[in-house]
Amino acid sequence: MRVGAARAVAVGWVRERMRVDPLIEGAFFSGSTVGLPDDAVLPVSSDVDVLLVRREPGAKVGKFVHRGVLLEVSTVTWEELGGPEDVLGSWVFAPMFRTDGVIADPSGRLAAVRERVAAGFADPVWVRARCAGVRRRIEAGLRAVGGSAPVAEQVLAWVFPTSLLAVWPAVAGLADPTVRRRYVRAEWVLSRFGFADRYPELLDTFDGGGVGAARVREHLAGLAVVFDEVARLPREGFAFGADLGAAGRPVVFDGAAELVAAGRHREAMFWVLVTYARCHVVLGAVAPERERAFGAVLADLGVASAADRRRRADGLLAALPGWQAVVDAVAAEAVAG
Repeated sequence: MRVGAARAVAVGWVRERMRVDPLIEGAFFSGSTVGLPDDAVLPVSSDVDVLLVRREPGAKVGKFVHRGVLLEVSTVTWEELGGPEDVLGSWVFAPMFRTDGVIADPSGRLAAVRERVAAGFADPVWVRARCAGVRRRIEAGLRAVGGSAPVAEQVLAWVFPTSLLAVWPAVAGLADPTVRRRYVRAEWVLSRFGFADRYPELLDTFDGGGVGAARVREHLAGLAVVFDEVARLPREGFAFGADLGAAGRPVVFDGAAELVAAGRHREAMFWVLVTYARCHVVLGAVAPERERAFGAVLADLGVASAADRRRRADGLLAALPGWQAVVDAVAAEAVAG
């Protein structure tokens, strides 16, 4: 399916939803389809992300198939979104408004945000603000690594701030950060701005030196067994619950297979680990008697113990000043060009 046709399906769903939920006061596209031309092909492993703006907080709708299109729908309040300059300084929200991705805007508030962000997106002041926001998130997350939570939760608390190191140069280079393919995007940005030699170091912070393609395929096969078991369990109440059902399966497995086939098996391990850990969060809460260890995955990545994860977190924290210099150089060249 073409991206334009998929977007049209999403727009139709939003209109239907707004008719039955008066608390929804706007909507816009987010995620990997932002900025893509209408005639681009939407990969089977990709969804169309939509953010609903509500007057009051609401639960994330999650992933589901609507008229043949995989949608991922989340919600945000006006307070969480903020005004035009709040959005302009946000590495999360600003990329969503650099192009016209507004779906519904009865009040005109989203149009005002979009106009301000489009005009100031490449302003060095705001680029630096967004980059500083990424660094703060990395530091806060890594400093909190540890504690007594179940292993799966500890792993998620380590891997996401660690992986934000890949998002940091993307934000500096005015590229839209992505979630699942963030390492691929990081290599593209670093190469574009003359820092290709730094990418192996960046990837090492996640996987400790790499897992071979054959081993990644083994982990994918093991994950499939666990994933399908979790998909049959109740997952209500988990923010990522919908990602672990039938609708989310192509994103994980087709997406990983595409990366492995392209020689990106190390990058594929990021979402394999995230999905494994999320599956175990559900198993630990809903069916602990059926919980399956994923220790082999953690061992291959060098983060099998809490001490390992703490050591890796401390190592990355110590390396951040060096990465700040890279980010500053990328940002300077991006805004100049």
